[in-house]
Amino acid sequence: MLPVNASLDHGLGVGPANGADPVADPAEADPTGAADSSSASLPLNTTRFEPAIEPVVSPPKPPGVSWGGLTKDSLTFLVVMQGFRCATENGTRAAFGVNPFFKGYIHAVENMHGFSDGDQFYVNYIGHPMQGAVSGFLWSNNDRAYKDVYFSSDRRYWKEKLRGAAFSYVFSVQFEVGPVSEASIGDMQSYYPAQGFVDHVVTPAIGLAWSIGEDTIDRYLVRYLESRTENHYFRLLARGMLNPARSFANILGGKYPWYRTNRPGVSADDPEAYFQPVFVKEAVSPPPGVAPFEWKAVSVVRTYLGTDSLGSCVGGGSGVAFRLASEWQLGTEVSGCKMTNLPVNTSGDSLSYMVGPNWSSQLSPRWITHARFMVGGTKITQELLDPAKKKIAEDRSKALTKMGIDPWPPPYAEFAKSWDNNAFALTTGAGVDLKFNNALSLRTALDYSHSWNHDINNINYRSSLQFSSGLVLNMGTW
Repeated sequence: MLPVNASLDHGLGVGPANGADPVADPAEADPTGAADSSSASLPLNTTRFEPAIEPVVSPPKPPGVSWGGLTKDSLTFLVVMQGFRCATENGTRAAFGVNPFFKGYIHAVENMHGFSDGDQFYVNYIGHPMQGAVSGFLWSNNDRAYKDVYFSSDRRYWKEKLRGAAFSYVFSVQFEVGPVSEASIGDMQSYYPAQGFVDHVVTPAIGLAWSIGEDTIDRYLVRYLESRTENHYFRLLARGMLNPARSFANILGGKYPWYRTNRPGVSADDPEAYFQPVFVKEAVSPPPGVAPFEWKAVSVVRTYLGTDSLGSCVGGGSGVAFRLASEWQLGTEVSGCKMTNLPVNTSGDSLSYMVGPNWSSQLSPRWITHARFMVGGTKITQELLDPAKKKIAEDRSKALTKMGIDPWPPPYAEFAKSWDNNAFALTTGAGVDLKFNNALSLRTALDYSHSWNHDINNINYRSSLQFSSGLVLNMGTW
């Protein structure tokens, strides 16, 4: 048990420095002679001990992702967007109760094909990219290992942006076809012309470019304005208004719109000064062979084989792969293409979804060969439009709209007829990668595909050769 007057100053970090001689005489501690009576009653040689209880210091948060915070912020964003849809879109509300939930949801997902979804330009190429940028900033706010980064040539910045873009893609897919999505709330993809995949591509791709643009403005314009004034309100307006996607992401996360993860608040003396990096990842040295994680985006040209086949199919695809061993991956791929040489007023497309093992071997420091065998499915779709009937239906819809009546669902069946067939498929092929650096490669490949689809309008789409070329991003190697 401590003496009555044992000092707690050492434990609070404000007393004598560690290693100083203990005070043996109260008079030495109080040269004015004003020591209290309890201290004066102690024996002269009483030793003052350090307290047994040290002050509690909270350890720094570990690097990595705050998954709880990211989940909370993402759910908030999802509720806001779905609530906005339900409040402003007559088609979404009109679909409530028309179809059973699971039946309508499955039909919406199955009906997806092609690229366009019928939305206006500002929806597809402004609204959805902003959604991609906001979700990317939600990731940035919760990515503790990279919160200090800013626009620069530093690879940590670009790695953080790619991590955010990957999350943006996952979030976009969930918004389009996930359990709480346009497909499940309103069955939107069930109706013409909302069945396209444009948002799956545009949202993460242009959203990434949008977020990089805001980072550039934040570094070169916002920081300059902050350094030229001490007015806190001007600083917060500059931060909030010149980075709208980041500001919205901050609000969703319960922060001020002008919050920044990489520098102090607007009331600081030097709000434009960046924080020093708190965590720098060690250089990676992965085992030889393929990267731990790989993402690709390729253009596709497919030629159908057989005397009863017709023309080619031109489009694109993307996929991811995870390393299983030093030279083996488990890969997935989704690709689609638009058919050519079809009769007048007829359109068609093909959608393939595959999964399977990929093998890869390094031939030299710059060249890598690879092969794969994948299984999955192929959906073939054709549509025949009657231009005259389409114009009549569109004119009637415009007239109803002027009368305040929403023509929902669109009268697609009045002017179009469609055929589709979904069947099991497999593909096998090989190719080479040209490495630009540890992060980026150019891939070319030639594949043979076979499906068990039925003929559509007497056209055979079962066997094809596919040439693909595009970029591969390797993660975990830089």
